[in-house]
Amino acid sequence: MGGFFGVASKEDCTFDLFFGTDYHSHLGTRRAGMVVYGKKGFDRAIHNIENAPFRTKFDGDVNSMEGNLGIGCISDYEPQPLLMRSHHGTYAITTVGKINNAEALTKQIFDNGLSHFMEMSSGEINATELVAALINQKDNMVDGIRYAQEVIDGSMSILILTPLGLYAARDRLGRTPVVIGKKKDAYCVSFESFAYLNLGYEDCKELGPGEIAVVTPDGVKTLVNPGKDMKICTFLWIYYGYPSSSYEGISVEQMRYNCGAALAKRDAGRDHVKPDIVAGVPDSGTAHAIGYANESGIPFSRPFIKYTPTWPRSFMPTMQTQRNLIAKMKLIPVHDLIQDKKLLLIDDSIVRGTQLRETTEFLYQSGAKEVHIRPACPPLLFGCKYLNFSRSTSEMDLIARRVLKDMEQEGLQIDLKKYVDPNTNEYNDMVSRIGKQLNFTTLHFHRLDDMINSVGIDKEKLCTYCWDGRE
Repeated sequence: MGGFFGVASKEDCTFDLFFGTDYHSHLGTRRAGMVVYGKKGFDRAIHNIENAPFRTKFDGDVNSMEGNLGIGCISDYEPQPLLMRSHHGTYAITTVGKINNAEALTKQIFDNGLSHFMEMSSGEINATELVAALINQKDNMVDGIRYAQEVIDGSMSILILTPLGLYAARDRLGRTPVVIGKKKDAYCVSFESFAYLNLGYEDCKELGPGEIAVVTPDGVKTLVNPGKDMKICTFLWIYYGYPSSSYEGISVEQMRYNCGAALAKRDAGRDHVKPDIVAGVPDSGTAHAIGYANESGIPFSRPFIKYTPTWPRSFMPTMQTQRNLIAKMKLIPVHDLIQDKKLLLIDDSIVRGTQLRETTEFLYQSGAKEVHIRPACPPLLFGCKYLNFSRSTSEMDLIARRVLKDMEQEGLQIDLKKYVDPNTNEYNDMVSRIGKQLNFTTLHFHRLDDMINSVGIDKEKLCTYCWDGRE
C-alpha cells in the first residue's frame, strides 16, 4: 500500500511535512521520501525504511531541508517522490495506486519517442515514473493528469509539487481518499484525515472521485470537478485505514464497532457458541472485538499482548516466511486469561490463513479450551486489481481459493457465485473446510450485507471486488 502528505505554506513547511508523512507509516514498509521547494530550489531525500522507522531515517534531513512547499510519502513498493524535468518544468511527483496495464503503457510511451525508464532493483519500471511519463504526453499538467487516470487500468491518486503549488488528484473512482486540511497561512493534502490534526490543521474538504485541485498557501481551487461514480475501497475501514481516520464522513473506529456488533447479532442465534471472553487480534481486530463484546455482553479481554517496542509494523520484513515468524514472536500470552477459557477471537480478515492458524495453535498451547474465529469481513475470493494492499501475488495465496481448488480436485464443479452467497450450501461447505484446515473450534465470517451496513453508505459507492468479484 502507501500514503502521501503535502504542504503549501507561507512559512517553512518542513516540520509539518515530516510529521504528516510519518503519520502514514502504517501504510508502507519499504521506502519513504520527502521533497521541499524553497529559495534553493528542490531538495529531496529518499530512504529505505525496512529496518528503521521513518522518523529515524529522516531525522537528519528534516534539520537541513527548507521550503514553503513540500510533498512526502510512505511506499510499500517503488522509491518516491521522483523529481522530473519536462516541458511542464521541473516537478516532484508521488502516487498511490496500482497499474495493471503497465507493459502496454510503457510500449506506447516508447513508441511516442521516450528512450528509457529507470529500472528498479526488482527489474520493474517505477510506477510513479510511468505516471509522470503519461502526464508528460500532454501539453499541460491538468490534461496530463486526466490522461494518466483515463488510460491506467487500476487506480491512481497523484500528488505533484511544482514551484507554484501542489496538484492533488484523487483516482478516477475514488478508491483511495485525498483530503485537504487548513490552518492560518497553510494548507495540506493527506491520504489519512487524522494526519494533520495534531499539526494544527482543521478539515477543509475531501476530494471527490477524479477531482483535481491546485493547493497553494492561499487556498484550494478545483480544476476538474469530481465524477458522480465512486468505488471507495471497503478494506479501508476493515483493515488498513488508521482507527482515528474517517473516509466519506464515516469513522474507521465506529465502523469497526458496527462490524463487531453485527457479528454478535448473528452469533446470538447459535446457542452452541458460548465463549468466556472476546478478544481481537491486535491491532486492527481489537475495535471489531470491542463492538462484539459491547453488543453481546461477553467480556472483552486481551489474552495476548502485541510487543511493539522493537517490532512495529514498519519494521516488518518483506519475505512472507519472515513475516509469519515475526507475527508469532510479537504476540505475548497472558496465561491467566487463556488457561481453561473458551475464546472468541476476531481478526480483520483471513488472507493466507497462516498467521491466524499459528495464533490459534499458540492459544491452544497456552491452555485455551476452545478458539472460535470471527473474521470481520467475508472470505477473500479475488485478488485486488486496484490497490497494492496485500503482498499476495496469486489468488491461490488466498486460503478460500486453495480450499476451492481442493474441492475441484475432488470432482466438484466450482461456480464462484455460489461461494460468494452466504445462504448456499456451497458457501457453508467452503467455510467448514477452511475452519477445519486452520483448526478453529468454529468459524463464521462477516456477511457481505452486514459489512456494507456497518459502513453505512450506498453499497454502489463501495468497492467489494475482493469478496464478490463485482467491478
